[in-house]
Amino acid sequence: MIKIYHNNRCSKSRCGLEIVKDSGQEFEIVNYLVDIPNIADLKNIINLLDISPIELIRKNEAIWKDKYKGLDLSNDELMKAMVEHPKLIERPIVINGNKAIVGRPPELIKTII
Repeated sequence: MIKIYHNNRCSKSRCGLEIVKDSGQEFEIVNYLVDIPNIADLKNIINLLDISPIELIRKNEAIWKDKYKGLDLSNDELMKAMVEHPKLIERPIVINGNKAIVGRPPELIKTII
């Protein structure tokens, strides 16, 4: 089953969700601002994306600029920041089996569904 980490207030995330819906496959929506991923979830997502934690962070968010920018944070500290402030997590993230992608642009989602 496809899983999409979604923020309805984000136009890219809404477009990504439409692509997932149009695929006709079963899917699960995770409103990650409410159902916040834990450290184990983030480690799994990061592993599937084959990226480092810093690459999953939205660096233009005010919370990043105010609280974290310029600090030399470990991967664990970065993941802890994402759990504490889920707005920092890039979106949408789509997982299909052992494949995952950040849907920016949303059309990238089509490569894994």
